[in-house]
Formats: sequence, C-alpha cells, structure tokens
Amino acid sequence: MSVARPLSFPAPLAPFAAKAEETRGRLHEEAESATRTPFQRDRDRVVHAVSFRRLKHKTQVFISHEGDHYRTRLTHSLEVAQISRSIARTLKLDEDLAECVALAHDLGHPPFGHTGEDALKECMAPYDGFDHNAQTLRLLTKLERRHARFEGLNLTWETLEGVVKHNGPLIGALARKKVPLPAAIVEYASAHDLWLDSFPALEAQVAAVADDIAYNNHDVDDGLRAGLFSFDAARSLPLAGAAIRRVEKAFPDAPREIVIAEAVSDLIGAMIGDVVAETRRRLAAVNPRDADAVRHAGRALVDFSPDMKTELAGLRAFLYENVYRHPTVNRAREEAKALIRALFERYIKDPQTLPEAWRDEGARRPRAVCDYIAGMTDRYAAREYERLFGKPLSA
Repeated sequence: MSVARPLSFPAPLAPFAAKAEETRGRLHEEAESATRTPFQRDRDRVVHAVSFRRLKHKTQVFISHEGDHYRTRLTHSLEVAQISRSIARTLKLDEDLAECVALAHDLGHPPFGHTGEDALKECMAPYDGFDHNAQTLRLLTKLERRHARFEGLNLTWETLEGVVKHNGPLIGALARKKVPLPAAIVEYASAHDLWLDSFPALEAQVAAVADDIAYNNHDVDDGLRAGLFSFDAARSLPLAGAAIRRVEKAFPDAPREIVIAEAVSDLIGAMIGDVVAETRRRLAAVNPRDADAVRHAGRALVDFSPDMKTELAGLRAFLYENVYRHPTVNRAREEAKALIRALFERYIKDPQTLPEAWRDEGARRPRAVCDYIAGMTDRYAAREYERLFGKPLSA
C-alpha cells in the first residue's frame, strides 16, 4: 500500500487525532499529491463520485416529488459534513477526514430512504442480504469506476475504516449487534483488514454523532413545514420545544418560519456544545496517546452527555410517531416498497430488461440487480416502473 505525503499539512492537531502523514495508505499504490493531504484527496474523490451526485434525488424522509424544500440525502450529507467539521475543528481533529466520512456515509442508501432499504433487505434475504453501510463500502471500493488501474475510488485505510465502523465495532465483544457481517464487508476485509473489532478514529465518531444532530433537527424542521404536527405540539417537544420558547421570548414578533429556523440553529449549537464537553470529559479520563489508543479505548469517546441522551430519546420517540409513521408518510412508504419489490422481481425473471452491463447470470444476478436498484434515484426508479409495467404505481 502507498503512503501519500504531500508537501505541507494543516496546523498541529491533537495527539489523538488521525494524522494524514501517518496514514496506513491505500490498497492500490498511487503517486503522491503535492497539493493535498491523503484525506483531502479522499474527500475530493467522494465529491466527484457519481453516487454522490445521485444523492440529490434520493429521499431522506419525504418522497422527492413532495416538495423542493425538504431535505434529500445530498442536503443531509452536506449538513452532516458541516457539523462534523465544526466539532472536529474544536477538538483539534483532522477536519478533512471527518468531512469525508460524513459526505460518504449515506452513499449506499437506495431510493426512497429507509423504506427502500427495508424492501431490498426483504428481496435479498434468500441470497446474501442487503445493508446500506456495506453497500457504501461496495460503491467506494468496487462499483464507482473512475480510474483505469483499479475498481472503486481507492480511498485511504482511515476513510474506509471510518465509513464502515462509524457506528462502532462490527465484530467481537464490543460490537453492538451480534449479527453476521454483510457479504460486501467480508469480501473487502479479506484483502484489506479494517480492524472490524475496534472503534474507529475520533473523526469517524464525530461524523456519526453529527449524523444524529443533523437528522434530529432537520426532521423537526421538515415535519413542521410539511404540517405533520402543529407548532403548538412542537413547543412541548423535548429539546426543540425549549429552543422554540427561547426564540419566541427573544423575538416575540418574528414570523413563524423565522422562529423555526432560529430554534433549529439554537438547538444544533446546543447539541454541538454538549458533544464537545462530553467528549473532552471522556478524553481526559482515557488520555489516549494517539489515534490507535482511541481505537482500542473500549468505548466510544465522542458522544452526547447522559442528560442529552435522555432528552434525545424523547424527541426521537415523538418523531417516530408523528413523522416517520405519519399516515401520509406511511402511504408513500408502502407504494415505494411495492415499487422496489416489483422492479427486483422483474429484473430477476427477465434480465433482458436490465442495461447490458448489469445482466449477470446465475448466482451473481441477484447481487447485480440489487446494485442496480440501490444506485437508482427516486425518480429514476419511478420511471423504470412505468417503463416496465406501463403505468405509474399509484395508477
């Protein structure tokens, strides 16, 4: 594996930060960059990837045609990246690595958000399963085709480790879920050991917490704008309600949309402050000497405080009942599931309906079909359904 060493690096980082100059390198050897660190180069490759552009038309919570003001996977990823950089900068971590993991973390999501993932899991259950995190790794290491000498983007060990393990170890005593590893991760780890039994570097842990901060706040914002729950209900919410009341007290004549925006900004700042304080407390207790000591600390070092976790649990429970399982969202979810299942079954039975490059035969066909569907945007999946079945799904 190569170790790229650019001419200069950013300002000194904390001892426990991931160091670009100490990267474990890439699976395939490449010439060094004279102008970018390895992690900056990784980030740029993610931004230029086809799968990153497709996030523009992939659902976060709401189906894409329901309005242009709701978050998509792309806008969500950008918000996670911004929060990640803010936290990483404050903790003196490598901002570029944190941003890269944040930008890449949702690349493997299929169309129609978690609904599409649920449908693909059902379709792939008789084969070797589907997992959006494993699909992200598959995209980054195999399906993205931008280089002549290797498949995938050939990202550094640290970036791939962060993408795969940003939520914690996948195997061993510390793994949160005792389930078999997804096939894509097993396949890649056989050639490139990502230390699946340890925690990732702090930068990846930051991206994971930033994901929580982003989606909890923008789902309140989008849910209010969509009218899924009332403004009065929002005032009584854990965390968000207190933020709304603070804004109303400070700006009693502000329009409602400004109150919402100010409250969301206030709450994001409060959550970031809580994470930074709790992380500093944990770092002081563990005193890791380097990034590998972080990996072997035995627990996550970037997290919310216990009090914030309690408040977040209440907010998530409300969002689950009033946004994710709202009747309007449920109807769209059922339609999306039926669409994914119909496409999968049709492609399996009649591979000639697939583009030629995706017509794998025999045992490989289900995975090829899964890869093809997972890469679709919401609107492309809807067009494919209409092409194959002659009418929109809801007709």
